[in-house]
Amino acid sequence: MCRSAFNSNALKELENKGYLSLIFLGGKYRFKMLQILNERQLQVFEKGVDEYSIECGKASAAGSVSQRACVFCGSRVVLYPVADAVHLVHGPIGCASYTWDIRGSLSSGEELHRISFSTDIQENDVIYGGEKKLYSVLCELIDRYKPAAAFVYCTCIIGLIGDDVDAVCKRVESERKIPVIAVHSEGFKGTKRDGYKAACEALFRIMGKSSSTLVSDISINILGEFNLAGETWIIKDYYKRMGVEIVACLTGDGKVKEIERAHQAKLNVVQCSGSMTYLANKMKEEYGIPFIRVSYFGIEDMSRALYDVAEFFRDSEIMKRTQMLVRDEVSKLLPILERYKCDLLGRRAAIYVGGSFKAFSLVKALRILGMETVVVGSQTGTAEDYEYLKEITKEGTIICDDSNPLELSKFILEKGADVLIGGVKERPIAFKMGIGFCDHNHERKIALAGFEGMLNFAKEIHATVMSPVWKFSPARKKARGM
Repeated sequence: MCRSAFNSNALKELENKGYLSLIFLGGKYRFKMLQILNERQLQVFEKGVDEYSIECGKASAAGSVSQRACVFCGSRVVLYPVADAVHLVHGPIGCASYTWDIRGSLSSGEELHRISFSTDIQENDVIYGGEKKLYSVLCELIDRYKPAAAFVYCTCIIGLIGDDVDAVCKRVESERKIPVIAVHSEGFKGTKRDGYKAACEALFRIMGKSSSTLVSDISINILGEFNLAGETWIIKDYYKRMGVEIVACLTGDGKVKEIERAHQAKLNVVQCSGSMTYLANKMKEEYGIPFIRVSYFGIEDMSRALYDVAEFFRDSEIMKRTQMLVRDEVSKLLPILERYKCDLLGRRAAIYVGGSFKAFSLVKALRILGMETVVVGSQTGTAEDYEYLKEITKEGTIICDDSNPLELSKFILEKGADVLIGGVKERPIAFKMGIGFCDHNHERKIALAGFEGMLNFAKEIHATVMSPVWKFSPARKKARGM
């Protein structure tokens, strides 16, 4: 851009805000985009260099092209695995298309969650209201599919036109005699984390409807495990071998009847802290159920998750079974991991995932493989979470909240990462940078939780990092100074 354009008030304003930088290149003044916007300076932290507390929980900065999803998407990913319920998106068809089959959540029974229903709001509905259409669609779906419950997701346009979705749901619930829950997830209301809260409110409304007393004194709910690639079944098997009853899993392989009696469990085990801590707190206040936070990824955290449950119940037999389970699984796993470690020792990884608890486990799992984490970030981490990431990472590690493709590309090149671990939106970043990629996203088809999941994770990391194709990558050569 030539010097004459510098007089533009709009460009001056952008430069003042930190979006642009004026540089002299090739005999001309040019504007260059900065990688980190001014509003985001305190959301990026380099250990050993910076000393401030990381800011988080903020709305994404304008122009940042955040990797986050919207409030509606946040609610959808939590509730989607409830397999015997109708999931109706009240809004334009694009919202339903965007979140269709958004998780690779398997079901042992009904698969109604695999069908994406929408009221397909049109221009006339925006002008005259969509309540009549919503009522008609709800009645038709319930009569046809006989679901155990129905969730109605409010999208942005519904919040703007003011449909009384609660009133429609209440009417249909009275007429059809099943729970019909309005999920207030209008996308513009906040961040993805606000969508988690809306989903938790919806689940909480279903609880307590069952008065069954057939719950053991040694029983738990699993919160925030979504049965990706059958992972819930792996975790349930571990607890079964320990002698612990699972009352409900929220929401992997979820069933409405199980959710209704979840209030009778003696302990809540929260796997995805970002999405389910709000619900765990509500259940503690209402029903007096304590909760612990765990992670099922990696050897250390998977073992700790089992031991924490055993210690809570203070039962010597359960503890003995837990010790035997962990010893057997780890003894089979470690010799195989050592073989992968020989090739991966000293390699560098970048991590960008939705929840910070997953990031903790991945840092530890990579350490077992001899790898160093040089970049780590999340979409929904808290200040406490980022402080813990500072503790478990090495000097020079970049820790970021709500990052974007430009930043992630910059960090990968600066730190010479060999692999990026992330979701579907991060895959193109990795491949453009010429490095390996490990899919830790909702749609994955390979289990990465549990002890067998750790083995699958090691195999995938080894295969992508050691692929010979990366030696032809110019970006990789530049990062390594070749």
